Amino acid sequence: MSEPQEKRILPSVVLETERLRLRAFLEDDIDDVLATCSDPDLQRWLPLPAPDTPYTRKDAEEWCREAAPGFRTRGEGQQWAVTEAGSGRMVASIGLVRINWAAMNGEIGYWTSPWARNRGYMTEATVAVSRWSLDQGFRRIEIKAATENLLSRRIPERTGYTFEGVERSAMPNHGGRRDDLAVYSLLPSDPRP
Repeated sequence: MSEPQEKRILPSVVLETERLRLRAFLEDDIDDVLATCSDPDLQRWLPLPAPDTPYTRKDAEEWCREAAPGFRTRGEGQQWAVTEAGSGRMVASIGLVRINWAAMNGEIGYWTSPWARNRGYMTEATVAVSRWSLDQGFRRIEIKAATENLLSRRIPERTGYTFEGVERSAMPNHGGRRDDLAVYSLLPSDPRP
């Protein structure tokens, strides 16, 4: 029988870039989370809250109030609301999740709001979270995206991650579909994004 994995709690931090501020989710984000996570383009790739289950206001409230902050307090990772530095409006979500503390490995997951797509925000946020994660001592960071989701796959390709291959039929999606996932990694020995 294997021993349970030691869990650590990451520091609660705000990350800032030239155009963005990455901070904890707030009550004020609920409407934007609902609009984003119920968007058909996002639902095509991410079955939130679960396959064949519509995303509701209750789901958005739970995400902002409990689920997102719970990642950190349970030692499972960190979630940030990505906001425009000027307006303060939420434009995306990014998180360091699926942490294996013994190996110091983690995975970055993200989604972008419809009103903020194709502006380079997620590339900028991914660079910030990748650098921060390496500074925290992580030895491997992964990004996974559906093989057909070319917009999402551009993020690791633009930020210095190495394509490693495909996990076949790895992610359940709506309608009983299972997506193949492209796997990218970043190691401390790689050039910094």
